[in-house]
Amino acid sequence: MSGTGERTRGPVPPAGVLLAAVAALALTGCAGFLVPAGEGEPEPTPTPAPALSAAATPRPPAAAAPVAEEPGPSPTPTEECPASGAVVTMGEVQALLMSRAVVLTLTNCGSTPYRVDGYPSVQALGEDGERLPVKVNPAGSKFGRDHGPEALTLKPGDTARSVLAWVSTQEGGELVMADALELAAAPDAGARVYPLEGHDIRYMDELNMTAWRAELPE
Repeated sequence: MSGTGERTRGPVPPAGVLLAAVAALALTGCAGFLVPAGEGEPEPTPTPAPALSAAATPRPPAAAAPVAEEPGPSPTPTEECPASGAVVTMGEVQALLMSRAVVLTLTNCGSTPYRVDGYPSVQALGEDGERLPVKVNPAGSKFGRDHGPEALTLKPGDTARSVLAWVSTQEGGELVMADALELAAAPDAGARVYPLEGHDIRYMDELNMTAWRAELPE
């Protein structure tokens, strides 16, 4: 110590020691600055998409309204339903002693009420469709009595019935062989042709028929 009162400084550490200390601090306290970005850090957890509720569920597109069609032509009469709105069908041929008979059914196949009051229209036809000279009588037979005409108004789908009978053996007199019957509800109601098939049912002397009735005659 000098007489001027100055404090004596200790020895100054070499420059190499100071550099080493700085390097040590950099490696310990500031190690995070030396790690490459992304390494050593946990990956972010993906957030699940929220479930769709009933209100959030997408709806299918609404169906387009049908295009209105232009009205087509009015329906025309078919083979099943004549223009008159009344069709006659023939049942199976029934046998009783020397006679044969069929049940005729008149059906209102139209869309409006049909009035009937009288007898069926019946005609025997030959092989080529020609009309045969077979007499047709409004009368009863062994299969049922004729109670005469009854005025009926048939609603759509309603029916009326008649019994058509003839003698079909030589004992009945002179016979004519018919190949078909032409049947209609009335002379102007639109006829249909029904073929006759099988043995002696084609032979007939004359045709007897009962009037149209709601129920078959007894």
